Amino acid sequence: MDPSPPLNILVREPQGFSLWTGPPFSNGEPRVNLQVPCSSSKFSEDGSRLLAIKDNSSVVSIYESQNGREIASFQVPGLLAASLSPRGTYLQTFQKALPSQEKNLILWEIDNSTTVYQQFQKTMAKNNWPSIQFSSDEATACRMATNEIQFFDAKDFTKGVLYKLRIPGIASVELSKTPGSHVAAFVSESKGIPASVQIFVCGKDNPLQPVARRSFFRCSTVQLHWNFGSTGLLIVAQSDVDKSNQSYYGESKLNYLTTDGSHEGLVPLRKDGPVHDVQWSPSGAQFVVVYGFMPARITLFDKKCNPVFELGSGPYNTVRWNPKGTFLCLAGFGNLPGDMAFWVCSEKRLLGTTKSECSVTSEWSPDGRYFMTATTAPRLQIDNGIKIFHLDGSLYFKKMFEKLYQADWKPEAVERFGDIDELVKFVKTNLKIDDISKGPKPLSQSNTKVSTPAPKPTAYRPPHAKNAAAVQAELFGGGGGPSEEMSKNALRNKKRREKQREKKAAADNGN
Repeated sequence: MDPSPPLNILVREPQGFSLWTGPPFSNGEPRVNLQVPCSSSKFSEDGSRLLAIKDNSSVVSIYESQNGREIASFQVPGLLAASLSPRGTYLQTFQKALPSQEKNLILWEIDNSTTVYQQFQKTMAKNNWPSIQFSSDEATACRMATNEIQFFDAKDFTKGVLYKLRIPGIASVELSKTPGSHVAAFVSESKGIPASVQIFVCGKDNPLQPVARRSFFRCSTVQLHWNFGSTGLLIVAQSDVDKSNQSYYGESKLNYLTTDGSHEGLVPLRKDGPVHDVQWSPSGAQFVVVYGFMPARITLFDKKCNPVFELGSGPYNTVRWNPKGTFLCLAGFGNLPGDMAFWVCSEKRLLGTTKSECSVTSEWSPDGRYFMTATTAPRLQIDNGIKIFHLDGSLYFKKMFEKLYQADWKPEAVERFGDIDELVKFVKTNLKIDDISKGPKPLSQSNTKVSTPAPKPTAYRPPHAKNAAAVQAELFGGGGGPSEEMSKNALRNKKRREKQREKKAAADNGN
């Protein structure tokens, strides 16, 4: 077996990006291999090539990731967005619509720097970019247009549109990646007709009827998550309004569809509240959901939508599988305090907990041994920095920056790295799980300790009402309760009123 490739980290500061080698770092500091001035940068999905936008967003340069050599440069006036295809074969750009330019969506072939496809597109939304979607092997390519999906020959775009799939009211599309055999289309609500997600088989000779379909009421947007193998689709249906008035941010429901029609419906979640995050395992056989009002609940499901294991509850809204599928990180970022919990998936045991406050991005290294969090601008303008953790949550590396815009691992094929079975064995034999965790315990272990019931919440009393009982007793002579002491004035007034009642009673008896 070939030796494992070195890990690399892309770090972008105001002056441009640099490429670090490691971890592990020699002498505790990373070695910088490449430095390029730019305003934006992004790896291709396979990590073979790197995109950098320069010169006030008008020049796009493409680099070989392995040696840092610039292989192509494109002049794109008025550039608004740019993206690489999964294998780095094509560059896709979107420009402002200029009077002298009829077509502003352009697909370039990088190796010969030529245009292979052009199309006018009025607007570009972040959730629908890139406009032309590719499968991971670049065998399938499609684009959403008005009321239809257009399919291309991914090897020869000069053929134009090969065939179309007409879907009235289509709002978004998600092509399955591995393999690109199916496409999911979201149709928004219209004139009392509910929103829906439909799954179609890709291919000119395949029937135009959907192989699976799911309708939703009160649904404004969706998030579509395909699994590895393209056999299952998770759908987070989001509504802008929560009719139960429990959440200001609306409500969300998690649905599950399979391409063979074996399952269609809601995922059985055991707690009310929003769906914070859902992620498929790298094998596509399981998925984890973080859901419910805080503290959120975390459940592991199999691909038949059956709950397999409860990972407890806590202040979490993020879940990340390592590329090997052997470890899992639960985290609470954003407006949460940054708690992180690391799990051994095969053993279903908690490995360790730690914190990474104010993190904006987080991801596992391609070899599955390190977990990196970054605090970046413009989301946060202070305390920018990078933290890298070991599998058990212990801190390996930390570096602060005056301003940091981006920190990404260079993608690598998982197969190029050796197994980490020895780490799993180390966890089994040397670590005492119960002694490490300071965070929330898994639900399966919660019955081993007797927990004291939480105090019953009391009604809110405004500050001016705290002494209301004493004031009432002082004015009207009413008793506040057996444990309350009456003031001197209230006691004097009470005795005076009792004497007046006695005199009045004696006078009535005399008459």
